[in-house]
Amino acid sequence: MRLTQTVQKGGCAAKVSAIELRKILAQVKFPPLRSEVKVDGALFDDAAIVQVTPEIAMVQTLDFFTPILDSPFLFGKVATTNALSDVYAMGGKPQTALAILTFPAADMDLGVVTDVLQGACEALTGAHCSLVGGHSVDDPTLKFGLSVSGIVHPEKIWTNSKAQVGDRLILTKALGTGAATAALKRSEVTEAEISEEIVSMTQMNQIQDLLGADLLSSVHAATDITGFGFAGHCQQMAKASGKTFQIQAASMPLFEKTKIYLEKGFLTKAHRTNKEYTAEFSNFSRLSEMQKLTLFDPQTSGGLFLSVKESEASQILQKLKTRFQKAQIVGDVMSQTSFAVEYLP
Repeated sequence: MRLTQTVQKGGCAAKVSAIELRKILAQVKFPPLRSEVKVDGALFDDAAIVQVTPEIAMVQTLDFFTPILDSPFLFGKVATTNALSDVYAMGGKPQTALAILTFPAADMDLGVVTDVLQGACEALTGAHCSLVGGHSVDDPTLKFGLSVSGIVHPEKIWTNSKAQVGDRLILTKALGTGAATAALKRSEVTEAEISEEIVSMTQMNQIQDLLGADLLSSVHAATDITGFGFAGHCQQMAKASGKTFQIQAASMPLFEKTKIYLEKGFLTKAHRTNKEYTAEFSNFSRLSEMQKLTLFDPQTSGGLFLSVKESEASQILQKLKTRFQKAQIVGDVMSQTSFAVEYLP
């Protein structure tokens, strides 16, 4: 069974665009925040932070989506890695997870669902995170993801709002998973032909053990790159920090075949909505159309985007490259100008 074809028949549940989401949230009257809440969704951060004790804060996040791969096992593993990434992006360590699962019970081989859950369990085992329950619904379309809880020291929280002037900007993974999975969905490639992208999507964004306490303290801001593409998440971090990010487009790491897939027109709705979302606050005027497409490409389980102290940037990059070979310094943090992000060719 090709899971991507099953999704097409059932109607793919695409990620809500940032513009649509902001319009919805602007009309909602939210309950007052408890005093223990240290980070909420106001700045589109990756997860919420709730302080529990003077030395423990809880990280909470949730993510789920329809299949982007045909292998149920790999889909479960990628969806889980993607959900765990939000905890890592806040500087936390995942502890427990609850599964969110929908599938057509009357029509789908239950072995498919078992494989999805087994793929999830393999990823959770690697993250030392326990699966403690979940909820399932009989639905025409297979969807899977997790609600993840983690912990972080209250003084070691990463957010997307604390980039400092003079910082260097590092991206840990290549861009292009959106175009690759679009090609797979159209049966233009096989999973074997996008193995580079799949390996990246199943790689955990856990970097605390790589950097150690001294270098971790030089990370001033962080986010992970997912459905809003590099351009969208970069803009959100720049705006949240009240700074302008200057990005060198030529330095952006790409998968080997990303440009080929984009040239062939393997695009998604998100390529268009990410372009619309960033049009007002990001300056792309000096870039080629291909460079823009790579920046708008929606990522699944993409890399961490870090704003780090300039004097430690080279050492941090050297450490990151031992695990994330595509990691690159891609820009700098400047005082705020008329744009949140300035792209240079």
